[in-house]
Amino acid sequence: VQQISEMLKKLFQRARLEKPGQVDPRAAEFTLSLLVAMYDRCGTGYIKTRSAAAALIALSGDTVLAKYRAFFQFYSVPDGKVALITRSALRSLLTDLNQIPAIVGESCTPSCVEIATRSCFHGVLNSAIVEEKFLSWLRLEPAVLLWLPTCYRLSATKMIFHQARCR
Repeated sequence: VQQISEMLKKLFQRARLEKPGQVDPRAAEFTLSLLVAMYDRCGTGYIKTRSAAAALIALSGDTVLAKYRAFFQFYSVPDGKVALITRSALRSLLTDLNQIPAIVGESCTPSCVEIATRSCFHGVLNSAIVEEKFLSWLRLEPAVLLWLPTCYRLSATKMIFHQARCR
């Protein structure tokens, strides 16, 4: 938790320099509190770096496709010239990501994660899949992660400004 705290301070300090006045001075503190609430409920002082990274990616303002690619990068394993994500890694990713809606009382059961994992690997004979298979499955918007593209769409609509007048 201490290492993540230091990293968040540096991250938000850079963000404040790039966008003066747009980043709350307590952003690092708030983000750390959220990560601790999601991933260290027992107060052990330990959060998996990969879990924290998944949450930060999911909550970032990047595009959904960029987030999906980053998830693959963090949870995949190299296999020669190609990276693969295993069933176990996919379960870990989905479990980590589902801590985000769980923090506001919208949790999913472990069986949801298992059903989603099976649907991703449907028709796959290998124990792992390549990035393209992973991305094509995510483009189908599996129910277990439906909140992610929905949140992105909601945030993207805030940026839209129409020059039309309504009566």
